Amino acid sequence: MNDALTYIDVEILASTERAVRVHTGKKSDAVWLPLAQVELTPTATPGVHSLTLPEWLATREGLI
Repeated sequence: MNDALTYIDVEILASTERAVRVHTGKKSDAVWLPLAQVELTPTATPGVHSLTLPEWLATREGLI
């Protein structure tokens, strides 16, 4: 499996103890991602976070 990481700016719509629902610009395209597989870091832009996740997961969920 590919260990490459991808970095994407996202907006968080919802979160639980185990997952986060994010989108890259279109709320109707939001996806749930497991928190065990991703890392979120706030950016200088209010409401926007930098999402770090495996490339395979970003591809599978249609984020890239």
